[in-house]
Amino acid sequence: MSEIAFPSWPDVAPQLINVAAGRAPADTVVRGGIWVNVHTREVLDHHDIAIKSGRIAYVGPDASACIGPETEVIEAKGRYMIPGLCDGHMHIESGMLTPAEFARAVIPHGTTTMFTDPHEIANVLGLEGVRLMHDEALMQPVNIFTQMPSCAPSAPGLETTGFEITPEDVAEAMSWPGIIGLGEMMNFPGVANVDPKMLAEIAATQRAGKTVGGHYASPDLGPDFAAYVAGGPADDHEGTNEADAIARVRQGMRSMMRLGSAWYDVESQITAITEKGLDPRNFILCTDDCHSGTLVNDGHMNRVVRHAIACGCDPLIALQMATINTAIHFGLERDLGSLTPGRRADIILTSDLTTLPIEMVIGRGKIIAEDGEIKVDCPHLDWPEHARGTVHLGHTLNAKNFEISAPDGATSVTANVIGVVENQAPTKALQADLAVKDGLVEPTQDICQIALVERHRGTGGVTNAFVSGFGYQGKMAMASTVAHDSHHMIVVGTDHEQMALAANRLGEVGGGVTLFKDGAEQALVELPIAGLMSDSPATEVAAKAEALGAAMRACGCDLNNAYMQHSLLALVVIPELRISDLGLIDVRTFKKINVIEASE
Repeated sequence: MSEIAFPSWPDVAPQLINVAAGRAPADTVVRGGIWVNVHTREVLDHHDIAIKSGRIAYVGPDASACIGPETEVIEAKGRYMIPGLCDGHMHIESGMLTPAEFARAVIPHGTTTMFTDPHEIANVLGLEGVRLMHDEALMQPVNIFTQMPSCAPSAPGLETTGFEITPEDVAEAMSWPGIIGLGEMMNFPGVANVDPKMLAEIAATQRAGKTVGGHYASPDLGPDFAAYVAGGPADDHEGTNEADAIARVRQGMRSMMRLGSAWYDVESQITAITEKGLDPRNFILCTDDCHSGTLVNDGHMNRVVRHAIACGCDPLIALQMATINTAIHFGLERDLGSLTPGRRADIILTSDLTTLPIEMVIGRGKIIAEDGEIKVDCPHLDWPEHARGTVHLGHTLNAKNFEISAPDGATSVTANVIGVVENQAPTKALQADLAVKDGLVEPTQDICQIALVERHRGTGGVTNAFVSGFGYQGKMAMASTVAHDSHHMIVVGTDHEQMALAANRLGEVGGGVTLFKDGAEQALVELPIAGLMSDSPATEVAAKAEALGAAMRACGCDLNNAYMQHSLLALVVIPELRISDLGLIDVRTFKKINVIEASE
């Protein structure tokens, strides 16, 4: 690993002092800008910023005393100078990209700090996978802090993962240089019921003086929520309405409001600030999950800030929720999140605070992007070969593996069906009457089949159920080795033969996403690293993902970012129904239920 060395404030304090006093030249001066001060929520005309050793030495109306013969002068030309944007909660793997390529994609959008939870790769490669993500993150020219995953499996007893994360793993990771805290504690029933393993992970994090990430996906804000908060999680991003946001901040948590590729939870919660008038200091903006197409075509944290403003939020408050609030939450307010002395010189120049065009990005005192083009290298880790060979099906699958048999003599059945909800992570628990033909249950209308194929240990296991909401028509199937959080393989289709073709194809290429229709492959996104990520440029991955989206639409699916919905159907910690390698799971009760409820 070639970690980019970056000095701490104490390391360079003498240099900063001398530059600020005019006794030594700055490395760089940004001159003639409008200083957006997120500490005081002020906008101050005609200010300069002097930078030394990647940190801010001086901010004031005249930095001419800091300019020497070798000082680089960047003319702000009256533009706003705002801090680099921070993503308070996200998963790099959701972009289908490695940390290097993710950084390359988001730097031009003004993201200079990310707090990432690599629990996707933890489920596939365990602690080693987390370390690989952590190491590549430290190589980047921007700040990528890693949260040690807490829940692999996310719901013990309801799924089987490739690896399990233990309290000992968490304690070990707390000593790594880039670990900022514990990743989202998804096992909220475990915390509420004093599960020793979950509490040991939280304790190891708290004793290390680091932040415990939360994930409370239940709508119940009664005793279980109170018990969860008492267990120690410090934030939560699973709120979907104003009451959720208010409940969290009233209990001393940070409410993280997310706008990802498929999660639109800002508009429904930001009214806690814009209408109820709550203090915005404990609110944070984040993305959670953004796929490569969103990153390339729409943006990253700049997209979230713009959206918050469009929802009625004061632009300066929106900026605070994407900069200083996030830094304070992770104990880094003396290191980043504002344009003030001593902090990392992560600066955006923009000509408008509402539409937020990202015209120049300065990271650690260097120009790293300008007018949408990256200006720096994002180094790649040499990923080991076994990280590229993680899809083990055990045998070649055929149509029979995807059949759902009806009880003997039945002519119809009542089935439990997973109901997809557009733009939200939760699903609905539905029931439907389905016909039986030749002893097999036949989906009808909007209902099609879903299968989870075990891919970590080569058991050949296939779990079959039903799903509604995609709108697929004709003979088709789509398969993905991205299946949060256990990351087996999810296959959704209308035809057993197509389902087998799609599943076997991913076994051949080592992971990714594919769609088959009438026996022919319509789209393929190869994700060779852990079956989750590509180390190709984001533009290439996004183009393939766009072709996948077009193929889904051609099969009748018009859901917004339907692929994200597909990839979450195995997430057995978010209500109401999910599929796992152990069966159909009712997340309201955390119990396995039958696919066929009754028959006639």
